[in-house]
Amino acid sequence: MLFPEISPAQKRANFRAALKSNKLLRFPGSWSPLVSMAIEKEGFDGVYISGSVLSNDLGYPDIGLTSLTEVAARGRQIARTTKLPSIIDIDTGFGEPMSAARSVQEMIEMGLAGCHIEDQVNPKRCGHLDGKEIVSRDAMVQKVLAAARGKKLDENFLLIARTDSRAVEGLDQAIERSKAYIDAGADCIFIEALENEREFETFRKAISVPLLANMTEFGKSKLLTYDQLSNLGYNIVIYPVTTFRLAMKATIDGLSEIKAKGTQEGLLDKMQHRQDLYALTDYEKYNELDSSLFNFTLKS
Repeated sequence: MLFPEISPAQKRANFRAALKSNKLLRFPGSWSPLVSMAIEKEGFDGVYISGSVLSNDLGYPDIGLTSLTEVAARGRQIARTTKLPSIIDIDTGFGEPMSAARSVQEMIEMGLAGCHIEDQVNPKRCGHLDGKEIVSRDAMVQKVLAAARGKKLDENFLLIARTDSRAVEGLDQAIERSKAYIDAGADCIFIEALENEREFETFRKAISVPLLANMTEFGKSKLLTYDQLSNLGYNIVIYPVTTFRLAMKATIDGLSEIKAKGTQEGLLDKMQHRQDLYALTDYEKYNELDSSLFNFTLKS
């Protein structure tokens, strides 16, 4: 109940095994421990923890203002409530190469199954905005080398190198950068902001390791379907901000209605029912445990 009956190490091993299945793994974004539980209940393959959402949930824009401590602690909270593996966004690694190595070790200690580190200049920008700057290929290679050393705590931890170079240098250079990151120790590549299905196909043909596709709304990439991405040979697809956007839209709409009508009566059919929340959080199991602990007689 309090923790899933599976260790973080086993989650990582299961994730590695799933990556070898040639099945496209679906990782919706989670910004809350409860959302992770819902993702598992709905039958998805894993949980994705977005750096953008963690920043936004704290009231900040996605420009690299969060700290390693904040991200690691929140990552643990979100990952611990599910048997599924969780991938977390560590932005640019919270510093230079040695900091990147420490960041990876912290994520392993916090129970994450993988993370991605990107080649943007800090302060960074959302990957689907214009005006991004990226570090040199050699600088990013040093970070990946350091991060790969950090994952020696558990070799099943998936080190994902994200490149934002498509929008800055073009697709060919993005491919060359990705190959250099693989040589440095990246297990998987996340290329940001591909513009069409043909670019997804070209990138897949050029790169031999597992690939992560980002299906974020309102961005530069077309929202490809599960079947399209699967047929293209991608291994992981993330929906990083979807649940957060759904929740915020519903919340704002609900607040507007309460302000306008003076009651939430008309919103009841849009809410999660109390009984559904109890079922998701295993309320009865906790109650049974509590009763079993206190249902005894002390001997005189």
